[in-house]
Amino acid sequence: MPKKSRIGELASAATKAKFGDQLSSYTNLTADEIKLLFPKKSDREELVELLRIVNLDADDKTKKAELAEKIGRVGGAVIKIAKKFAFGL
Repeated sequence: MPKKSRIGELASAATKAKFGDQLSSYTNLTADEIKLLFPKKSDREELVELLRIVNLDADDKTKKAELAEKIGRVGGAVIKIAKKFAFGL
């Protein structure tokens, strides 16, 4: 993969910051925590998919079924969030 230009790096940083700010309004995580836990685009896409499932307009049984079906796509986000909140266990 070619190295990003300085403009590309600035645009990427701005996009990550905006994403973190917007997503933090839907979670208890701060924008900085989101950027730290989910630094890559693929990480952030996992998080978005996980939050989409959690926020479905459906009962928990339906959410669990969809989560089980898509765990391969959101497993990394689940682990990162669980580690963030499970310290000391």
